[in-house]
Amino acid sequence: MRGVVIQPALTDAEIRRTEDRFGFEFADDHRALLSAGLPTGEHWPDWRGGNADDLRKALSWPVTGVLFDVENNAFWDCRWGERPADNAGAVKLAAAALADAPQMVPVYSHRYLPAGRETFGHPVLSIHQTDVICYGTDLVDYVFQEFGVGPGIERSDPRWRPRPTVAFWSDLLE
Repeated sequence: MRGVVIQPALTDAEIRRTEDRFGFEFADDHRALLSAGLPTGEHWPDWRGGNADDLRKALSWPVTGVLFDVENNAFWDCRWGERPADNAGAVKLAAAALADAPQMVPVYSHRYLPAGRETFGHPVLSIHQTDVICYGTDLVDYVFQEFGVGPGIERSDPRWRPRPTVAFWSDLLE
């Protein structure tokens, strides 16, 4: 993987400290990756020594992007009820609804996995505002798709079928 430096793995204590500090739990496959080695370099979140504000921004990026589209691009999810006439009211209602959406945790750049212990095998989603694309059927396949490393199935193969597993975010898949 060009430009990626694999640092020593995060210890269990470092993982717990990160989860406590930022208020989420890594999915089991994400935890396993970080327990094997910490990928670092441009666009990788530095869970060991990264700037806390940058990590918080990356964690909030998916919701911030949806709220941007609510305010600027008339996005509205019908499950939120009737859209308020004013943008400020729409953003407020959307923000309250998004508080119930699964927390997404950055893997690389704007590629995300959902948070949650005892969960694994979720597709890796590229999230940019309400533009959501599957970049891998799971974390292992994502590394193959994005970096050409490890086992995986070419996207052109009919067996490459990501399954929607993440409430709200999977509904935005193109």
